[in-house]
Amino acid sequence: MQKTKHSVIEDVFALISAGLFVAFGVYLFQSQDLMVGGAAGLALLGTYAFDMDFGLLFFLINLPFYTLAWTQISKRFTINTFISVTTVSVLTEQIPAFVDISHVNPFFAAVFGGILIGVGMLMMFRHSSSLGGVGIMAFYLQQRFDIRAGTFQLTVDSCILLSALFFISWPLVLISILAAVCLNMVISLNHRPERYFPVPGEDSSKKADAKRVENNEHSSLDSELHAQNG
Repeated sequence: MQKTKHSVIEDVFALISAGLFVAFGVYLFQSQDLMVGGAAGLALLGTYAFDMDFGLLFFLINLPFYTLAWTQISKRFTINTFISVTTVSVLTEQIPAFVDISHVNPFFAAVFGGILIGVGMLMMFRHSSSLGGVGIMAFYLQQRFDIRAGTFQLTVDSCILLSALFFISWPLVLISILAAVCLNMVISLNHRPERYFPVPGEDSSKKADAKRVENNEHSSLDSELHAQNG
């Protein structure tokens, strides 16, 4: 697979932009008490089940995923992911100082918030990064085993949201599942590298086919001329 290299400036701008998309999506979720998926969702579930702070649980849950990223993917991916996670954390805390939502329909928050987070994660994937946690595993599985990142993440998020039925009301869980579907549809339909990069040997094969057709056309033309002259 052909890979596009991005400069440091391109990476930084993209990751900050992606962080803003994700942070605003999370802000919409929080405004309606909607559940999230991934490692953050696992940490939130953990706060209901154990007497532990969200921050500590989120840190502990991410440890094995960062190890996976460092050893199996790349150091650049791990560093970029750390930047992305930090950016989202900071922006999520700062957005309420700039935006005040007095009213928003929960279904709109679920759909639009899910799409915003999906676009942000897609940008992170394109710049060798992720939101950490399950996102790291999704990136690794797609790169190593060609398992679609969106499909894997949708499965995990669905399990997390179904588990949330033990802790929050079922209408909020249903709306949160809608948000997860929108989020992962963005990733599943757009994070398809084979659509944007040529498969090795594909160009050569196409050129060979074109040459073969051209030779056949010349051969047919020569046969017709020979027949006419004969």
